[in-house]
Amino acid sequence: MPLDETQNRLIADSTSDFSGLKALFINTTLKPTARAPSHTENLMGDSIDIMESCGVGVDYLRAADYDIAFGVSPDMREEGALRDDWPEKIWPKVKAAHILVLGTPIWLGEESSICRVIIERLYAHSGQTNDRDQYVFYGKAGGAVITGNEDGVKHVAKTILYSLQHIGYLVPPQADTGWIGEAGPGPSYGDRMEDGSHVGYDSTYTKRTLTFMSFNLMHLAKMMHDNGGVPTHGNQVSAWQ
Repeated sequence: MPLDETQNRLIADSTSDFSGLKALFINTTLKPTARAPSHTENLMGDSIDIMESCGVGVDYLRAADYDIAFGVSPDMREEGALRDDWPEKIWPKVKAAHILVLGTPIWLGEESSICRVIIERLYAHSGQTNDRDQYVFYGKAGGAVITGNEDGVKHVAKTILYSLQHIGYLVPPQADTGWIGEAGPGPSYGDRMEDGSHVGYDSTYTKRTLTFMSFNLMHLAKMMHDNGGVPTHGNQVSAWQ
């Protein structure tokens, strides 16, 4: 949905300098770009607009557009996969980003199968370390965007955010947003109705939680960036080798 007056005012009134931060949004819809528009992308776009308007450099990718092998190794070609776009096309963006936002639709009450693949591929790197001898995702912030026309936003957010924090991401307050319609078949987020309105665009709750998520991710990432990340005492890997 287009940013509303409140969101634009919050952007204009921000006194924080978020320049220098990088964010990566990964949409795990089951639809490649060439097949159909994505309702999840529609909602993620608002968070992207907020971050870009605040000076954050943003990358966006739709995972279904890539050949991402399933597995828990950094390069699944070494495990026998014929193709794997993860090492060269996706991992460098993940590694460079201070903020990672995973977006997913809800299917049968759960995140998409592609979302699980992305989480597993992130997990494949969880044993690697940064230049401070901490696990490689330390000091990065993570969030989640969920859409669907069935119940499950909070359940899916719980799964994604737990996974991200378990491998080292920091999760700020209100780090998820979502929208769901009535239970059962029906229009999805952003669908245009006969009267010209768009489904979900009038949801104050979704606008508010998306705005909180976007700013909280930026605030936390900036704190980490400005202070050199998470303090190292007690969490350096070499102490346990």
